[in-house]
Amino acid sequence: MSLVECVPNFSEGRDPAKIDAIVEAVRSAGATVLDRSSDHDHHRSVITFAAPADIIGGAAFRAVRQAALSLDLRNHSGVHPRIGAADVVPFIPVRGVTLKDCARLAEATGRRIWEELGVPVYLYEAAALRPECRNLADIRRGRVPVPDFGGPSLHPTAGAVVVGARKFLIAFNVNLRTEDVDIARQIARTVRASSGGLPHVKAMGVYLASRNLAQVSMNLTDFEQTPIHRAFESVRAEAERMGVGIAGTEIIGLVPEKALEITAAWYLQMENFAPGIILENRLEGSRG
Repeated sequence: MSLVECVPNFSEGRDPAKIDAIVEAVRSAGATVLDRSSDHDHHRSVITFAAPADIIGGAAFRAVRQAALSLDLRNHSGVHPRIGAADVVPFIPVRGVTLKDCARLAEATGRRIWEELGVPVYLYEAAALRPECRNLADIRRGRVPVPDFGGPSLHPTAGAVVVGARKFLIAFNVNLRTEDVDIARQIARTVRASSGGLPHVKAMGVYLASRNLAQVSMNLTDFEQTPIHRAFESVRAEAERMGVGIAGTEIIGLVPEKALEITAAWYLQMENFAPGIILENRLEGSRG
């Protein structure tokens, strides 16, 4: 059976009832909700769900429809950049489907969002129809003025939606023991790929008012090339150089088991490490 993961991000992190309604919209389509995460300062929620390929597109559409009905960007403020109420909707292949299959799903879902909801849609990453749309950050910065479906004007309350297909992504944040957001921004510039830092790392520095500290917020778009531990150690080294300690870290949404295995093996410096030494992996293998 095919299995696709969808991890949409919504521009609402302070009203649980509104996120509850989006979650229920996903479930009503027959998808399995795996995780939800909301952040007050980012004013953003991430919902992770999975379903077979013939169900996942409908579940994503219902989630976007609920967001467009209940969220109003005119009254929105948060430290995370956004372009829409349902800001970004990526499809990720898990089993029995390819990235190209997910790109076709993204295109079909994006077309439906525009035709039925009147919300303009950009297609990004593996679903991009134009090279300038591959990078989500370029779309958010206004470097691609015309959407793939609809526009050029945005929906008055729901903005636009960026729909795409990609590999697994890890949203990994490092909180600093300082309220100076300029330090976080300097570190982000140093570690992110676009500034010549770590490959497959997107990063920005933000201030978390609810905790009175600065944060380096990162997306690791290929954890096998740049693992969690490498991103963390790079941030820690830069923070130490600037006289700042680490307050803690967090992962937003879900993380592949392999990513934690890689990081655990590195920190423990295990000479005999292999996935087979993990109890759950061995048990799963014995069932097969």
